[in-house]
Amino acid sequence: MRIDDEIQSNKFEDNYHKVVINIAYTSGWINNSFRCHFDKYNLTQQQFNILRILRGQYPKPATINLLKERMIDKMSDASRIVDRLIQKELVSRCTNNKDRRAVDIRISELGLQTLSKMDEEFKAGEFFKDKLTDEEAGLLSDLLDKLRG
Repeated sequence: MRIDDEIQSNKFEDNYHKVVINIAYTSGWINNSFRCHFDKYNLTQQQFNILRILRGQYPKPATINLLKERMIDKMSDASRIVDRLIQKELVSRCTNNKDRRAVDIRISELGLQTLSKMDEEFKAGEFFKDKLTDEEAGLLSDLLDKLRG
């Protein structure tokens, strides 16, 4: 559906204004669409993002600073998110062997198992396959890269 119809307005200053509104609206739409997938595992999108980063690091640990750098939502409080994941036993925290002031974060076996189950049940790419061709998805990704570029 066209953005004009979704927000029931066509009063855009120009196409640049329209694309900003469209990207913000689409971001919310994607987040809402994926929320039920995260809710099933009692996770937020930010918690899921941290678990994926830690799985990519595995078996090496990550620091809070590394997590902050690599998170999709840069405004998230990585320390608080990690605390919640520790409570859920999905990650662990330990002192860094080289720098005792630093703290290492490592995904737990339960965290790895949870992500594995989530991977089996839901693939983000499948969500778009009936809406975009592979070529269109590549073009859209390239355009978004260019926008941020």
